[in-house]
Amino acid sequence: MYSSDTQIRVRYAETDQMGYVYHGNYAAYFEVCRTEAFRQLGISYKDLEAEGVGMPVGEIRTRFRRPARYDDLLTVRLLLKQPAEGSRVLFEYEIYNEAQELLTEGHTLMVFVNMSTGRPVPIPPHIQQKLSGYFTDDEAGSPLTPPKAPVDAPAPAAFLKK
Repeated sequence: MYSSDTQIRVRYAETDQMGYVYHGNYAAYFEVCRTEAFRQLGISYKDLEAEGVGMPVGEIRTRFRRPARYDDLLTVRLLLKQPAEGSRVLFEYEIYNEAQELLTEGHTLMVFVNMSTGRPVPIPPHIQQKLSGYFTDDEAGSPLTPPKAPVDAPAPAAFLKK
């Protein structure tokens, strides 16, 4: 398993009228964390695209447990719990506030594609090599599947203004 943390300070423009981070901004938080994690692994999106390979989002899920608010310092944790497979890689995320309360969970299923045709392509060998070192042989054989949707709902009180 691979894990990487990125900190993001919530800007005023990222909040809605209720003072919560607007839900659409979480996809951008996931992207910032994913890009930084790849950078730490020595993988450059810029170089990948220069090779003609893109990584669009095939699926995204976000689960809000508690709101993030203006000026919160968030820790966005990226988790690769499963090895990349075929043309896909599943990134899971957890977002914590400074009190280490879990605010948000989510995942993105990214697909490697040929940028000229838009068709899926195998994960480039240099990326597969950098990712595979984080998994045991037992994990390497597991199928790539998105996590199940949680069945428990957040308590409404978690979203009340403090």
